[in-house]
Amino acid sequence: MKTKAEITKEMGCEPEGCLAALLPVRDALEVLSGRWKLPILIALSNRPKRFKEISKDINGITDKMLSKELKDLEMNKLVTRTVYDTFPPTVEYARTEHSHTLYNVIGALNEWGTLHRKEIIGK
Repeated sequence: MKTKAEITKEMGCEPEGCLAALLPVRDALEVLSGRWKLPILIALSNRPKRFKEISKDINGITDKMLSKELKDLEMNKLVTRTVYDTFPPTVEYARTEHSHTLYNVIGALNEWGTLHRKEIIGK
């Protein structure tokens, strides 16, 4: 059996370098963590939507959780919130250009999830 040091060396990084390489991965996981962030981004992939439209598109999410997740996504510059001067005020949420950089990440997660599902449950 290989030691941790041997595996680390094979991966092409020394322990200090590996820790530095993990920082961006941790950042990405923190931004995308949870059950709802990716479904929200996917729900907004075709066009901007109002709060209730997003809520209807994502089965099982509460309004409180949707509100929290939208704020997190806005803070991380993945979603914009636009308030229109109407009565009552209209609020729309849309994906930012920055959020489109996740396209390959979402595709890779989809691929791995499919592979993992086959490995675990054989479907």
